[in-house]
Amino acid sequence: MGSSPARKRGPPGTSALPEEPTQARRFGKARSAQSAALLEDYAELIADLLANAGEARPTDIARRLGVAHATAVKAIARLKREGLATARPYRGVFLTDAGQRLAERVRARHRLVVDVLRALGVPAEAAEQDAEGIEHHVSDATLAAFARFLAER
Repeated sequence: MGSSPARKRGPPGTSALPEEPTQARRFGKARSAQSAALLEDYAELIADLLANAGEARPTDIARRLGVAHATAVKAIARLKREGLATARPYRGVFLTDAGQRLAERVRARHRLVVDVLRALGVPAEAAEQDAEGIEHHVSDATLAAFARFLAER
C-alpha cells in the first residue's frame, strides 16, 4: 500500500475536501459569526425600538424576534455583560455607546446587502429576509466588493 492516505472524492462534479486546517478555520468563522449575529440582531432591534417607540422592553424584544421572554432576557444579559447595553427595572433596555455603534454598523451592512440583492433582481421581501442572514456572515472584503459593484452601476 502507498505511504500517503488516498483522498476520498465525493460524487462526480464535486471537488476534493479542503485541507483540515482550512476547513476548520472556515467552520470556526461561521460559528463565531452565528454567535455574534445574535448580539447584532438584538442591538439593531433595540436601537430601532428606542428610535421608533422610545423604549425597548424585553417583552417587545421577545415578540419582535419571535423568541420566548426568557430567551430575550438571557440575550439582554449577555449584551450587558459585553458592555453593549444597560437595563433598569421598569425602564427597559438601553444601548451603550458601543452598542449603538454596533447597531449602526449592522444596519449599514444590512442596507448594503439588501441593495446588492435588489440590484441583482431579488424581490424586496426576499432581499430583506435573505439579508438578515448574509449581513452577519459576509466578510469586509465582500462588503467592499458589494459597494464597488453598486457604485459602478
